[in-house]
Amino acid sequence: MIFKLKLSQQTNNIFKALDHRMGLKPYTLVKHAIAWSVRETQPLSPQDFETDSLGMELNRQTITGNYDVYFKAVIEQYEQRKLSEDEYFPRYVKAHIDRGAQILNAMMNHAGSLERYILKSLGVGDTV
Repeated sequence: MIFKLKLSQQTNNIFKALDHRMGLKPYTLVKHAIAWSVRETQPLSPQDFETDSLGMELNRQTITGNYDVYFKAVIEQYEQRKLSEDEYFPRYVKAHIDRGAQILNAMMNHAGSLERYILKSLGVGDTV
């Protein structure tokens, strides 16, 4: 069983920029990225699984913590099928992080501030 994954270079750059701009660390950003990815109506594409692994290394505990079983259940529900452990981590988790990081970055850029991003992600207000 694999307990570590490496982010893509693009995701790594997005996370570094968001940390610098908003003060959010990768262990927080990966959770947001997964959440935004599984909200998408389009399934993961083959390209979502073909990203590089040139970014920072994160371990499974950092990404899912004590909620690993819930993350797996959400991703399985999204995929509408049972995933083996090897499929789930790192394959599907990494694909959702990489895709979600792009969505997260666009939302943060559009919001302009952490406070506005939070309000928008909660569905509060229409100013974002």
